[in-house]
Amino acid sequence: MPEKLAKEELNIILQNNLKGWELKENYIEKKFVFNDFKSAFSFMTFIALKCEQIDHHPDWSNVYNTVYIKLQTHSIQNVSNLDLELAQFIENIYKKFS
Repeated sequence: MPEKLAKEELNIILQNNLKGWELKENYIEKKFVFNDFKSAFSFMTFIALKCEQIDHHPDWSNVYNTVYIKLQTHSIQNVSNLDLELAQFIENIYKKFS
């Protein structure tokens, strides 16, 4: 079972490795902006395939060229290593689209 990460540890990881991700009460979030809807939706598709593979899914929304992503391990109602791994994957995909 995934374990909850301490806020102090999360803040250090976000600051050093996951720029732009913000720690909220019990999740991390980030907004991604693209040139158009097609790019935003393609980005989401790449992420969706990975999420199905690892059985870990984000809370997200899309408005035209903007994607909002919140990550939380629902089984513990907090942020775990699974969320950090998915956030890093998302960052790597985003680099290909920006």
